[in-house]
Amino acid sequence: MRLVIQRVKHASCTIDNNITGKCETGYMILVGIGLDDDKTVVEKLATKVSKLRIFEDGNGKMNLSIFDVGGSILSISQFTLYADTSKGNRPSFTNAGAPEIAKELYLYFNDCLRNLNLHVEEGIFGADMKIDLLNDGPVTIIMDSKEML
Repeated sequence: MRLVIQRVKHASCTIDNNITGKCETGYMILVGIGLDDDKTVVEKLATKVSKLRIFEDGNGKMNLSIFDVGGSILSISQFTLYADTSKGNRPSFTNAGAPEIAKELYLYFNDCLRNLNLHVEEGIFGADMKIDLLNDGPVTIIMDSKEML
């Protein structure tokens, strides 16, 4: 599982001119599901996301969590996080999870975050989405389950 977590002032997902999800202060998370991912991996990364302290405190240090700032999350499925560009110029996505399993785990990830008392809004899995965001910092954190577990 790969996550790209961006600290944002605001973010929104639009599909066919309709906003499907948005957040104000918080995270916009791109979520990639790999071939070997399962619910255990998803649960561990959701817990890690909930505990991140990447918001600035009164001294300008990244010391506050999303709970401390009353933040929310916009979660976007993103199979292209598993792009392999090692050969040729056209990316291969053979390491991305099969769509039916990836969708299930993406939705489960969002539910895990909600079960941790976070407000989560989403894009639509597999849709052509337009994402608008104002990155705060910018602060961008990459998590890869292969490096963490």
